[in-house]
Amino acid sequence: MSQIDLFRVLAALALLLAAAHGMGRIFARFRQPPVIGEILGGLLLGPTVLGQLLPRAENWLFPAEGPVASGPALVYQLGMLLLMFTAGVEMRTVFSRRDGRSVAVIALAGMVVPFGLGLLAVSVIDTEDLLGPADNVSALTMVLACAIAVTSIPVISRIMLDLGIIRTRFARVVLSVAVVEDVVLNVILSVALGMVAGGGEGGFGLAHTVGITSANASAAYHSVASVAFFGLMTLLAVVLRRRPGGTAGAADHPLGTVAVRMAVLLAVAASCVFLGVAPMFGAFVVGLMSGLAGRGSQSEPLGQLRGFAAGFFIPVYFAMVGLKLDLVHSFDLWFTVGFILVACLAKAASAYVGARLSNRSKAESLDLAVALNARGGPGIVLATVSFEAGIVNASLFTTLVLTAIVTSQIAGWWLERAVSRGAFAADRALAPPPQDPSGKAPVEAKAG
Repeated sequence: MSQIDLFRVLAALALLLAAAHGMGRIFARFRQPPVIGEILGGLLLGPTVLGQLLPRAENWLFPAEGPVASGPALVYQLGMLLLMFTAGVEMRTVFSRRDGRSVAVIALAGMVVPFGLGLLAVSVIDTEDLLGPADNVSALTMVLACAIAVTSIPVISRIMLDLGIIRTRFARVVLSVAVVEDVVLNVILSVALGMVAGGGEGGFGLAHTVGITSANASAAYHSVASVAFFGLMTLLAVVLRRRPGGTAGAADHPLGTVAVRMAVLLAVAASCVFLGVAPMFGAFVVGLMSGLAGRGSQSEPLGQLRGFAAGFFIPVYFAMVGLKLDLVHSFDLWFTVGFILVACLAKAASAYVGARLSNRSKAESLDLAVALNARGGPGIVLATVSFEAGIVNASLFTTLVLTAIVTSQIAGWWLERAVSRGAFAADRALAPPPQDPSGKAPVEAKAG
């Protein structure tokens, strides 16, 4: 890399980091999800704003390809892996075994309805206007269903923390349902990504090596691979947890433990690429198993890792999401409005029905429905990975990102009004759940 290319890479990263943190803090000051500010910071530097005002400067700093594009792209990929890793770690700290029946019914309803709607949508609309270069309708169907069904644990937990209701039974149910849904949806998304990866003459991976080429065989292989990977990692976590002294010594060598965790994270992500499992799913599972096998997010090494990720990699990741948005050339206003309305109605209605079937009151069921409608960071990750895999085109990518942002804002506004009318007053006296994910490290406030 030449000196001028190195300068451009460093300048681009510095601008992205400054814009992300600056706008994120402004949003946090007004009690809004900082992730939205971080995305907006990248939007200002991308084709939507800077590209319109100073197109040559925008292209010089953020070219689409070449050595200068590789540096920020690598940080972007690492940011996504660390975001999914920390999200997985927090699954242990937010999950509660209480209200098991309610959690199961609400989670089931919240996933079955969106998938049915996704199948219906693909059958009645022209997918040519939504498909990316991969041209895979099955993968598109899975992505659309996941986009409707996903719930953001970081965003909704941060909102409930700020409103002082994180210790309530309501919060426990919301977070437990989100855990169940996100684990299942990450498996499904991994299958969708695997189906479009490694195809063609330049394909790579185990499926390509053994000659799996047909659509049905590919879907079957990647379904089995994703589920088997998750099962193997779960078994490994159980073995490590039961092993005498298996988690001892972590506090004695925090730097070494961070290095080991990062090495494992990168090795597993690389293995996932070869197996045809989405590397972001591998990072999520490693984080989930780290929480189950050890002391979860309360360990010092994990706190250090999460702190650095929250300060650099994750803000740059979200800023680059904003950088990829082109609201001038790749934004269909009416389709976006229609998709947001359909997604909100489908998710909220299914969660409401599930809550009512589990004997929740009408008011609490409505609050649960709106809270579970927040898509936040997971919705944004889904949009970015499916866009990069060629499953969705630029216009649908923009729609999915805006859906994640708008639904997070709606959830915050609704719950704030619910608190002001005293909806959770009697619930606050309950015993607190496990440590809130927005505790010691600021990842969740950043991650959205």
